[in-house]
Amino acid sequence: MGQNLQSGARLRPVDLARGSGLSTQAIRNYEEAGILPAADRTPHGYRVYTPLHAQALRAFLALLPGHGHQTATSVMRAVNRDAVDEAFRLIDESHAQLLDDRRTLQAVENALRELAFTAAPEPDTAPEPDTAPEPDTGAEPAAVSRPGGTFIGPLAVKLGIRPATLRKWERAGLVRPRRDPRTGYRVYDAADVRDARLTHQLRRGGYLLEQITPLIAQVRAAGGLEPLETALCDWHGRLSARGRAMLTGAAELEAYLREREPTMA
Repeated sequence: MGQNLQSGARLRPVDLARGSGLSTQAIRNYEEAGILPAADRTPHGYRVYTPLHAQALRAFLALLPGHGHQTATSVMRAVNRDAVDEAFRLIDESHAQLLDDRRTLQAVENALRELAFTAAPEPDTAPEPDTAPEPDTGAEPAAVSRPGGTFIGPLAVKLGIRPATLRKWERAGLVRPRRDPRTGYRVYDAADVRDARLTHQLRRGGYLLEQITPLIAQVRAAGGLEPLETALCDWHGRLSARGRAMLTGAAELEAYLREREPTMA
């Protein structure tokens, strides 16, 4: 493999490490993981890298912020085994995910616009005590218990999540379903469904449950949307940063592909 690599300066692992702020062990790990092309060895077994390896490392590190470690690793592995179309497909999927996240953000903003017009204070009553035994998820009925109410199973299906996730959100105070007095099953009314939808959308945006809790409380109180607007502004910024990082990663990957072209003949 080494005879096919770009000729020029002979670089040691420490040379690549110093230029990237990594350890020499990280450089070796990247090679073993297929992120860097395989290096030649000296007669004594020492690795010998070239400027091509340095460009591969730059490409990988540039891909990380926009695509994440898993995708960046898969892209570099595909390129290094000359499966360039596979690398492009992975990048396309990552861009599609960013577009989907932008659409999710837009959906949250639309939901908040609706909340601004429709939100009203909830009745001053606490949810019923959680004294009923925990029913088996699989045993909960698939039909709603009354107009405007739904059980945990159908709501989980509607949101594309597991019932256990809704129970976790309930423990965090993000949803507050009542209990059916006859069966003990959770019943989610329209406000609970709204809170579950908003929680789901914010989770997809990367927010932690403890960050979402005050936002949901603000919606319930209908005392203003300023905290939500701040969160959405931050979300916009992170999506823009990802988009720009993808451009930087694309430039470095293109430079690596150009340097590899003589070796791919």
